[in-house]
Amino acid sequence: MTYQNDFTLPTELLEQIASEGLDYLPELVRILINAATQIDREKHLGAGHYERTPERRGYANGFKPKTVKTRLGEITFDVPQVRDGSFYPDALEKGLRSERALTLTLAEMYVQGVSTRRVKKVIEQMCGIAISASQVSRSAAQLDETLEAWRNRPLEVIRYLYLDARYEKVRVDGQIRDVAILIASGVASTENAKY
Repeated sequence: MTYQNDFTLPTELLEQIASEGLDYLPELVRILINAATQIDREKHLGAGHYERTPERRGYANGFKPKTVKTRLGEITFDVPQVRDGSFYPDALEKGLRSERALTLTLAEMYVQGVSTRRVKKVIEQMCGIAISASQVSRSAAQLDETLEAWRNRPLEVIRYLYLDARYEKVRVDGQIRDVAILIASGVASTENAKY
């Protein structure tokens, strides 16, 4: 493999990276995501910065700061805005999905009986971010909402129904107890549908 000497990053930025090393990584991520979100907005609008084209589908409307907790710590991004509010950058939306997955993981650990203190410790070691006990509780509440929506969904006519149970450790009134979890599996009257 040959070494290429044609960098596209500005010399000042390269000097900063050379002097600070990996400590400069959060700033690099901020710069790259900010640039990517601006390009994303230009694609959404169908026109570049100050460009007048017949394909233009709206107008830029500045930036809004958004702080995101990442594995590198908290990073504040400049989220590009459009006048009609119809745009949100894909790069940050993917981050929100990861954040939602992390929130659901927190809730699942809580429901499984992992103590709030232990959940905090695991997340701090995994992600390098600190969370509070109230965040763990809010995550559990979000899981309850999702579970309630699933419980109240409409079902089709069940042709075959299989019932079973198993015991799991769960948190009940602040204590960990063995509780029977009822399991119902059914085959609907429609083609190969299972619940």
